[in-house]
Amino acid sequence: MSNTASIVAVILVSIASLAVGAFGLRLSRTMSDFYVASRGVSPVLNASAISGEYLSAASFLGVAGLILARGVDMLWLPIGWTAGYLLLLVFVAAPLRRSGAYTLPDFAQLRLESVAARRVSSLLVVAIGLLYLIPQFQGAGLTLRTLTGAPSWTGQLVVALVVCLNVLPGGMRSVTLVQAFHYWLKLFALLTPLFFFLGAVGSRSGGPGVGAVFVADWVEPLGGTNALYLTYSLVLATFFGTMGLPHVVVRFYTNPDGRASRRTTLAVLVILSGFYLLPVAYGALGRWFASDLVAAGRADSVVLELPSRVFDGPLAEGLTALLAAGAFAAFLSTSTGLVVSVAGVLSQDLVRWGGGHRQGIRAFRISTVIVVAVSLGLTLVAAGVPVARAVELTFAVAASTFCPMLLLGIWWRGLTAAGAIAGLLVGGGLSMGAVLSTTFGLGSAGWFGVVMTQPAAVSVPLSFATMVLVSLATRSRAPEHVAQTMVRLHAPEHIDLNRGSFHPERWNRRPARAVGSSSDVATAQPSDATDPATAATSTGEPPAYGNGQPTARRPGTTVRRG
Repeated sequence: MSNTASIVAVILVSIASLAVGAFGLRLSRTMSDFYVASRGVSPVLNASAISGEYLSAASFLGVAGLILARGVDMLWLPIGWTAGYLLLLVFVAAPLRRSGAYTLPDFAQLRLESVAARRVSSLLVVAIGLLYLIPQFQGAGLTLRTLTGAPSWTGQLVVALVVCLNVLPGGMRSVTLVQAFHYWLKLFALLTPLFFFLGAVGSRSGGPGVGAVFVADWVEPLGGTNALYLTYSLVLATFFGTMGLPHVVVRFYTNPDGRASRRTTLAVLVILSGFYLLPVAYGALGRWFASDLVAAGRADSVVLELPSRVFDGPLAEGLTALLAAGAFAAFLSTSTGLVVSVAGVLSQDLVRWGGGHRQGIRAFRISTVIVVAVSLGLTLVAAGVPVARAVELTFAVAASTFCPMLLLGIWWRGLTAAGAIAGLLVGGGLSMGAVLSTTFGLGSAGWFGVVMTQPAAVSVPLSFATMVLVSLATRSRAPEHVAQTMVRLHAPEHIDLNRGSFHPERWNRRPARAVGSSSDVATAQPSDATDPATAATSTGEPPAYGNGQPTARRPGTTVRRG
């Protein structure tokens, strides 16, 4: 079969993505445009963009491959990846948007008032982002290799170049439009061939493994060794990992307010619920028409190979080209979101110089190139871990680190910087060790090996427990302005209260100290007339806060004290 149509489809997707990104460039003028699209993205557009970047190589190719190879046990992946947004909707979306942060380290700085907590969070964002980028580049190499026989590094390099060209000019503003376009393309690319496949089930016989769809080890769950532990661990990783993914969380900062964030999350739930029916159907169809891919070790390519197994001639070529376009859009969309989130952290914390607009954008662009280059290098040396498996392990890291910090930081005022740092190190250390051992082909025997295969059931509870216990032991070191921060996170935007001033782009500058204790922060006045963005203080007040002046109030209203 000729692969010309598929190659043309990949080229067209790349050109269309660059064209949409170029349109976004016309709208990008400020630092806020680059980091959070000036917080002006509507719920519908944002939901499409979130779904576009969330439905990665693991969703488009990996889920179908795992369903093909392992059956109903893998249904927890699409269920968990969707249900994670329910937790985001209920517990995180609105308070996170009200925080005014650009990144997860910004949130850690605001809530914990600790530069050390910010640094640890920054390192974890970079680690999670790089680990998540590896399967995206792997999927791109797999796609082009399946379609053309070219070396895997060819597809990886193409995706890296297109991602750079998308992110460098316009930042988050451009990426939002590109990701929304990618979602609808992916949905169309999977849905259209499915109608043809379902029509062929009754008219065409399956391959040699046609009866495999009925075997007990494929249709019955919990059939393997340590299956119960592995299933619960997978559920924990997927349910709680979503809220800890930097490229997902950063999108909620782009909404106008907390209410819009909740509406966005609800729309994402609906969109994902419909989409994830499709790769599951492809996995089941693979058992009917292409069960030999499991023995050949090519289960991840089932989506791309089904058209040629079922049809012949131009129809097979056209459907393959459409699926190739959708797969390439999946790699591009998720990769751009990851690069934006990680580059934002790098440019703020590691390679930034000066405080001007031009310096900040330049640092962001340099960070983008660094992130893409390092990810490409790691992909070339990583072992051939299945795409969905690699993403699943990255979810375990997110669930073991940022999920506890966000939940406790938003809903428990007792969380201290020491507790958060200890929990991040414990949960992150265990889960990251498991990811690295699997990604680079290191194995272990016994229960330790089982935990390394699926660490979330151990690492998530340990992280929560560590944060709580260490915070209780260091309660005397609670953040000074925690009461005001809680008001900022939970009070609706239309209520005029003193929420403090938070400048994530100037987090490393010390503001003037407000008078009074943390209980009087709502009415405190600045100690001098110095610009809060540049004033120094010997007391070391956390730089996330400004001068502490009360906000303007409507007549007849009162200031709420912290």
